[in-house]
Formats: sequence, structure tokens, C-alpha cells
Amino acid sequence: MVVFLKGTAVTAQFRKKPGAPRGAPASNTDPAQPSAKADIQRQLRAHLAALTGGLAPDDYLKAWWQWYLGVASQPPRQAALAQSAYEKALDSWQFAARASAGSPLSPERDNLGFGDEAWNAWPFNAVARTYSNWASWWQQALQAPAGSTDSGQARVNFAGRLLLDAASPANFLHTNPELLKRTAAESGQNLIRGLKYWLEDAQRTVRGGGHFPGTEGFEVGKQVAVTPGKVVFRNRLIELLQYSPKTKTVYAEPILITPAWIMKYYILDLSPRNSLVNYLVEKGHTVFMISWKNPDTADRSLGMDDYVKLGFQDALTEVRRRIPKRKVHAVGYCIGGTLLAIVAAQLAKGRDSALASVTLLAAQTDFSEPGELSVFITPSQLGMLEAMMQKTGVLESERMGGAFALLRSRDLLWAPAVQQYVRGERPKLNDLMAWNADGTRMPARMHSEYLTRLYLNNELASGQFSVAGQRLDLKDVKLPMFVVGTETDHVAPWHSVYKTRALTRSSDYTFLLTSGGHNAGIVSGPVHPKRRHRMLTWTNPTETLSPDAWFAKAPLFEGSWWPAWQQWVAARSSAKQVPARQPTVKGSSLGEAPGRYVRE
Repeated sequence: MVVFLKGTAVTAQFRKKPGAPRGAPASNTDPAQPSAKADIQRQLRAHLAALTGGLAPDDYLKAWWQWYLGVASQPPRQAALAQSAYEKALDSWQFAARASAGSPLSPERDNLGFGDEAWNAWPFNAVARTYSNWASWWQQALQAPAGSTDSGQARVNFAGRLLLDAASPANFLHTNPELLKRTAAESGQNLIRGLKYWLEDAQRTVRGGGHFPGTEGFEVGKQVAVTPGKVVFRNRLIELLQYSPKTKTVYAEPILITPAWIMKYYILDLSPRNSLVNYLVEKGHTVFMISWKNPDTADRSLGMDDYVKLGFQDALTEVRRRIPKRKVHAVGYCIGGTLLAIVAAQLAKGRDSALASVTLLAAQTDFSEPGELSVFITPSQLGMLEAMMQKTGVLESERMGGAFALLRSRDLLWAPAVQQYVRGERPKLNDLMAWNADGTRMPARMHSEYLTRLYLNNELASGQFSVAGQRLDLKDVKLPMFVVGTETDHVAPWHSVYKTRALTRSSDYTFLLTSGGHNAGIVSGPVHPKRRHRMLTWTNPTETLSPDAWFAKAPLFEGSWWPAWQQWVAARSSAKQVPARQPTVKGSSLGEAPGRYVRE
């Protein structure tokens, strides 16, 4: 699995020409060919990436060496770790003696995957307790010293967690009592099914893709992405969808949604019960959606400037052509929100008042603290990634999915593997899981520019980011803003999303924090019994709070955040509604929603 994220080892194809301004997009038209040495180095990196799953080994070797030197140079720490090891070993032996009489595990066992009562039986309770002590000691050993700012420490912890998750006795048949009981009850039929599933998945990998089992019941346009509408515009990068109204009158200002291009847009139009598009249409909004093309080798040279121009700007131009003299409520999700922030700064710099408001959903503008993704953001890592993209010109969706799986290896790698290949059970997918299996690719140039300029150099937050040679500053954005973070987001941590407040100068700024993660927290549905959210609005353009102070001050509300945001948009729309607008296309039809690009 190769991380898609976030290299001084940038290949010649993506290097800037000498003299190019800081922040200018990399050129792929440089006539100078890479030297034979550089070409060989790139090929070696690509071969190495195939062996390491795309991880840059030098980053991790350096991080482990620094950790070792840190321990070796601190005798008090060595003594503390030795004492801890002795205490935990003694605890394991003492518990093993009691465990033969049926001594139960502590309640914390659930956090390590030992929740079933079968783990309380001998000898599995002793095995689980020993593993728990061993894992606890390693976490203590890998913990960064107080006040440490070592960037390699996160990679040490990441690698250590991967090893601990892989070594869990819950992953193996002979040490997992649940699996042994299942195997005995089925006379091994579960293992036969598991082998069959493993062969199916291996064959699909060798073939280079195919539908994941269980997704057949979530076909785009039939079970998901079913909100009626039309494709009203198409270029080489996007299709623009306009949805059919469900009310006789609508708000005067339309809504334009920009999803991330690392995902299919219909995460925001899943089943009707949790479709944000359907909810907005039923509430009387005219909704437009950008559907990104799934790029291929021919699109390798598309860069950030292209995503700004062919993506959002062309879509906005078409919306304004269709609904003239009306401002547009713009919404951006994930990377789409970052793109929206860039364009909002560009429009503000040009004194273009096209937008009525800006809503950012789990989107970062300051990448100085990207959370767990920081383990993938190094020059060496980017160099290896670019070497891999050199041949195909794109980053495959499987590579991206692998990065997220590594961040949650126990839940996203080992648990599914055990369920399918040992228990012999295919997971029963819901609409969100089926969408997650419908991945997209990313053009090599855009991917490199995005990670280098935003994640590695943090140009947008520092005021160094430029589009078409024009430097942008988020402080120019003074529109009403509504920013949503999610509590357990490991892609865009809410503390990082919160930083947008300090970068803009809006006198009508709302930050909302909802329970859930990067996807499930956003795809809440209008009614959700397990959701809660906190919300606070500022009217002073320079006032802000620390994230912890905001959390303490913001009132808590039960339920989905969707109604709160819809009411916010409605309050910033014209009071008088207008007759509903039907999506129409002059000349030859471009087709019905969900369109062509989403099926590629």
C-alpha cells in the first residue's frame, strides 16, 4: 500500500524552471531531459517503493536511530524503562498464575480487540494480558520526551503502532479463542470460505481492479446518487450537475458544491435519507454540484492552476450565466474546500463579489499541523511517490486508500482481514462503505504540487500561494463563512481546520464541530440520533479563541449539524423566494445526473 500523501527528491518533470517565482506552478514543459543519473535514481526509488509499500525507508531508519540515540544518552530514562519492563513482566507472570483459575481481564481489553468473553478463558486471558503489558511498555518506550519537537518521533510512534497492531493475538487463529470456536463449530468451513475470498481478492488485485464484493447493491444512479438532475456543463476536468427542484419556489441564491477530487462526488448524494443534495433541494435551494473527471495518463500534466480554472472557475461562470445577478453560496469539502478557499481569496483580490458565502467542510487552509498525516509528509516520501507516478502519470486510488488504512491498521487492515479470511465473512456494506470502495486517481503534477506547496511548504497559510502568477492572501476573504470540523477526523484534524479563523477577516464567521470522522461526521443526514455538535459565531473580524477555549465556550447541541447550517445559509439569502428553476441544456443533451465522469 502506498501513501498518497503528503522530496527534495522531486523529479525533473515537476521541477520549476530557474527564476520562477515562489509558489508558481511547476512546469512540465522544460526541454531539458533528466540526466541518466537522475533517471536511474528515479527508477530505483520506484522499485524500492514497490517493496516498501511506498514508504520511504530512510525516513524511518533515521527516526528509529534518533530514538535509539535519545534513549542511549539518557540513563534515567533507561532505568525507568527497565523498571517498567520488570513490573510488567512480573504482572504477566502473576496474572498467568491467577488466570488458570479463570481470572478475568480488565475492562480495558475492549480497546485491544479482546472484548469477547471467550478471552477470559485460560490460556487466552494470560496471552491477552501479556500482549497488553508488552504493548503498554512499547508505547511508554516510544513516547516522546517532554518538550520534544523531533519531527521523526511521529514516524517512530507510527511504525511502532503498526508493529503492535500486526502482532496482536487477535489476528491469529491459534491465539484467538473466538476464531477457534468458529472453526470448530463449522468444521473448518470458515477457513475454506476465507481462502476462497483471499483468492478472489488476489485475482482482482492482479487484474488491476474490479468491483469490491458487496458493492453491487449500490450502483451509481440506481441506489446511490439518485437525486434527479441534469449535466448542464462539461469540460475536460468536470461535469456540472444542476438538480431538479422539489419545491415550487426556491431561494434566489444558488448553492455550488465543490467536493474533493480524491473521491467521487456522490458522498454528498448517497441514499436519499443521508443525501446532502436531496436535503438542500427539499429545503428549497437550487443546487449545483461539481463532478470531477477520474483522470488517466493523458491528464498527467494537469496542475493546481487547472483545477482552479477548469474546476471551480468554469463551474462558477456557468452557474452565474444560468442565474445572473445573483450571488452564489459556495461549499467545499475536504480538498475541495481548500480549493474553494484559494478561489475565494482570488476573487476577493480581484474585487469580484460573485460569492454570497463560503462553507468549508473538513477542509484545511493551514497545514502546519496536519495531524497523523505528518508521517507521510517529507521530501523523501514525496520523491518516492513521484518516482512511482512517473510511469503512469497518475496515483491510483488503491495507493491512496492504503495510506488511510495504515493510519488505522487495526480497524482498517487487520480486523477486516480476520473477518474475511479467517471467519469467512464478507462485510455487509452500507452506502458509505460502498462509496469508499469506488476510488479515484490523481494526476501526477497536481498531486505533487498540492502536497509540496500546501502540505510541505504551507504556502497558503503563509501568503505565498499563487495562481496564474498571482499571489493570494486569505486575509482578503471577508465573506460570511461557515467552517465545519469533525471530532475524530484523522485526515483533517479539527484543530487544524479551526486555524482558518485566524487566516481570514470575516465579520460573520461560524465554526461548528460535529461528532464523527472525516466522512461519517459530514454525511450525517438531517436526523441522526448519535450526532451532536458545538457551534459559535464571531462578528468581530479579528477576534478568535484557542481551540480549547472555543471548545469550552461553544454550546453543545444534540443532533445533526445539517439543519443548523441550512438555516445559516437561508438567513444569508434573499428573503423573497423566486419560482423554481428547472435544469435545461440548449442543443444536444449532456445527459441526466449523475453524469458520465462519476462512472469512470
